[in-house]
Amino acid sequence: MVPDVFAALAIIGALVGVGFGVAMANHIQGRGVKIKWIFLKLYLPKYVGQYREITAQETGRVGPLYLPFALGMGGALVFGILGMVLRG
Repeated sequence: MVPDVFAALAIIGALVGVGFGVAMANHIQGRGVKIKWIFLKLYLPKYVGQYREITAQETGRVGPLYLPFALGMGGALVFGILGMVLRG
């Protein structure tokens, strides 16, 4: 029962992270960066880094889409590991 809750939280975190990752890719595409949408899964870490660089250069701070992305992906990792440990 409890591992299933952690698995669900891990999936939700991953979906939140991917959603914000797509939003970041869309944002940098508007800044002239060519996005390979078919290979987004492979290039997402690159696009996240480019988003951080571009927004930091424009405003002096990392853009507002980065923190929810990082929290979603980090949460997915933590909850996924907790679910596996408790299932074990």
